[in-house]
Amino acid sequence: MKLAFTTLGCPDWDLPTIVRRAREYGYDGVDFRGYGQTIPVYTLPEFTTRCEDTVTLFRESGLEVPCFSTSALVAANPGAALAEIAAYAPLCQRFGAKFLRVFGGGEFAETERAQYLERAVSTLRQALPIAEAWDVTLLFETHDAWMDSRHTRRIMESVDSPRVGVLWDVHHPYRYAGESPAETWQRLGPWIRNTHWKDSCLRPGTERGYELCLLGEGDLPLAEIMHTLQAGGYDGYLTLEWEKRWVPELAEPEVAFPHFVAYMQQLLGT
Repeated sequence: MKLAFTTLGCPDWDLPTIVRRAREYGYDGVDFRGYGQTIPVYTLPEFTTRCEDTVTLFRESGLEVPCFSTSALVAANPGAALAEIAAYAPLCQRFGAKFLRVFGGGEFAETERAQYLERAVSTLRQALPIAEAWDVTLLFETHDAWMDSRHTRRIMESVDSPRVGVLWDVHHPYRYAGESPAETWQRLGPWIRNTHWKDSCLRPGTERGYELCLLGEGDLPLAEIMHTLQAGGYDGYLTLEWEKRWVPELAEPEVAFPHFVAYMQQLLGT
């Protein structure tokens, strides 16, 4: 397995700093979720008019870009989601990224779930020609209204394409849906192609009901999750999603990023 971080955790780093520190800390890849003050990186010169310079920077550093993380909401906003997928897909080919992350989205009553599920399936099917043209796989994250793996499994079974898989955010099904790692893997294992890692502690009375913390300092069963992945034959990326952009009071990336590498190496036994 390889290690990556998303740029959500280092909103103040420029590209040379991202590359230098990724190598210094022992990472294999960088997942782009914004750059600087901008979330849709496909609008920036570093990924448009100066894109070749960025590609060269990563190639010469030996770092991969395994995934670009979009804001696309395939159930909640199909039209915008398809446009964003189309905008990001060429970048995947230029950087050699295999994956493009999408969300389901949607704040709806359970009585409306079937309708939103159909919209998600329809949008993903419409996106298949884009994915095939640019040789990328769309990854539906266990997030927002789709943290219960039973619902995500229904989407995967309905779309039924090798160009659509799952990004398992190991925090959300456990914390929000009360699933054990074994339950999530049993339902979604055949489709899991990437993982996002974070840890948290329960804090009743706070806005989220929990507080994010450095890995190993919370109460998520991270060792059990790792064992579940290893037993299932998973060999993809383990990606730190440090939400510094959304939660500024979190530890600085200079602290959180090397800590993640050391912690994951311990879990991996390396």
